[in-house]
Amino acid sequence: MRTYSGHSSPRRSNELYRQNLARGQTGLSVAFDLPTQTGYDADHPLARGEVGRTGVPVSHLGDLRTLLDGIDLGGMNTSMTINATAAWLLALYVALADERGTPRSALRGTTQNDIVKEYLSRGTYVFPPRPSLALTADVVLFCVREVPEWNPVNVCSYHLQEAGATPEQEVAYALGTAIALLDAVRERGIAEAELARVFGRLSFFLNSSVRFVDEICKQRAFAELWDRLGRERYGVADPKLRRFRFGVQVNSLGLTEAQPENNVVRIVLEMLGVTLSQRARARAIQLPAWNEALGLPRPWDQQWSLRAQQILAYETDLLEYPDLFDGNPAIERRTRELGEAAWAEVEAVSSRGGMIEAVESGYVKERLVVSHAARVARIESGEQVVVGVNRWAETAPSPLLAEGGAGAILAIDPAAERAQLEELAAFRGRRDAGRVAAGLEALERAARAGTGVMEASIECARAGVTTGEWSDVLRSVHGEYRAPTGLAGARTPEVALTRLQGVRERVAALAERLGRRPKLLVGKPGLDGHSNGAEQIALRARDAGFEVVYEGIRVTPRELARAAADEGVHLVGLSVLSGAHLALVGETLRELADRGVGGVPVVVGGIIPDADATELLQMGVRAVYTPKDFDLSRIVEELVGWVERAAE
Repeated sequence: MRTYSGHSSPRRSNELYRQNLARGQTGLSVAFDLPTQTGYDADHPLARGEVGRTGVPVSHLGDLRTLLDGIDLGGMNTSMTINATAAWLLALYVALADERGTPRSALRGTTQNDIVKEYLSRGTYVFPPRPSLALTADVVLFCVREVPEWNPVNVCSYHLQEAGATPEQEVAYALGTAIALLDAVRERGIAEAELARVFGRLSFFLNSSVRFVDEICKQRAFAELWDRLGRERYGVADPKLRRFRFGVQVNSLGLTEAQPENNVVRIVLEMLGVTLSQRARARAIQLPAWNEALGLPRPWDQQWSLRAQQILAYETDLLEYPDLFDGNPAIERRTRELGEAAWAEVEAVSSRGGMIEAVESGYVKERLVVSHAARVARIESGEQVVVGVNRWAETAPSPLLAEGGAGAILAIDPAAERAQLEELAAFRGRRDAGRVAAGLEALERAARAGTGVMEASIECARAGVTTGEWSDVLRSVHGEYRAPTGLAGARTPEVALTRLQGVRERVAALAERLGRRPKLLVGKPGLDGHSNGAEQIALRARDAGFEVVYEGIRVTPRELARAAADEGVHLVGLSVLSGAHLALVGETLRELADRGVGGVPVVVGGIIPDADATELLQMGVRAVYTPKDFDLSRIVEELVGWVERAAE
């Protein structure tokens, strides 16, 4: 039983972890901030405004010491949601265990370490896919040999569903990722018995939506296909090693900003979907908080989610009986349908050369963009009902939001970032520069030789190397990467195109008036990689007749302003979901003004509290869109209006 948590600083997060453990949490699930996830130190320009927002900053071994102060590593099960820098964070963890005298064999936990889904949904990748997969394999082999109770990879289909994946796609692309990794490990020339142990150590991290029956059947199909894969492709004879081991974070995509108290019901139903079927029961569950569509949850909100798990486990009898769904014809039929459809998509990926090739070509990303566009269109049309959003939107005031909304979420103190920068500078000043340089040289040699980076990384951790320094060495060896956006081959669904007809006519008239098509720059400043909303706006605006400039994630405000000036855009749309909107939007507005394009209208989308929205409008932003604004055709119509008014 976990809650996914961490914020502000290692010290503040340590206090939160101790509170959660005292309230009955049985494991840690560490949320890292975006600079840590993307391999930057807190003082890097791209980290501005992002330090400590979406998780805890960890720049060096000293930060991890503080984060885990007073927590027994040998007795704790620690899950770390970390991917591009997973080898580094695990190296820090092992170095700390060595320092404390905790045997590596006693360490239990998980590094998510699924880099493939980062190119498709979450966006915290750093290096190109192939060297990233090699880093993942390094971690796998190190763990199997040195940290045998650690789960080195948590193949994470959770974020695929958040990016729009259907149940079939979620299963297929997760299996495709596992196949790519297992094949990469097998190519290292390991023995058959060791490959079987690798297979047995892989775990999965699934999503669970409110579609209760579909989720039960999805997990049953997943387990059957994983068993089949182990037997047929990898020759794993021991059924225990073929066991489908998975944890679940229940759906956040379906949480609503409107009437957020309804989210409690959704969360409980989603939890039941991953516990009632004994054959498809999660080993660990993380529940979001009811108010995550509004912002960062408070400790009390996390406690409420933890209590929901405890009530199910200790008050009900739901876990005391054999599988309640065995022999149910509807369950068996739907499980078979999902399994067959998922396997067909696995074969489609295989026919394109495998998962890495399908990512590099943009095939998988395009499929997800199309699926997500279909979901959005169903909600817009009312075909898919979302209570409190597109039906029964009338509501009495919520007492849970009695503090005006701002008090219903956790606000990060801006002083936390300044304190982290000061602490980082002081840490660098205390290091042995010669030992740091030697550690980084050894890391570079290991990376270039392809012999595995884990031991060199552990020595770097002991030497006082920082997250940014470790990552910069690997950037120098492997380069950086920008993933396909998936927009090129995607198209707005027909039901939405029909509603766009009037907007298309206005855009055509505007183009005649301007002498060219109106041009929209869609930008994601900072390190936030959740691009699903930005992609859907870009797709809908393009199909309404706009010329759209969208280069993907991780762009500085200066780069966005330069693009706006060079491209001669008529409108700038910024998307920030990390909570850093005030800092990043303010900086972008200043950069636009400095380049002489300060008059271009700017709109902003993200998870933005009302008070912050007011401040953005006072800065000069024309409109602010949040998750309650689900009607993309209406948004695009408003975008046309902003360009029309600017052209008057």
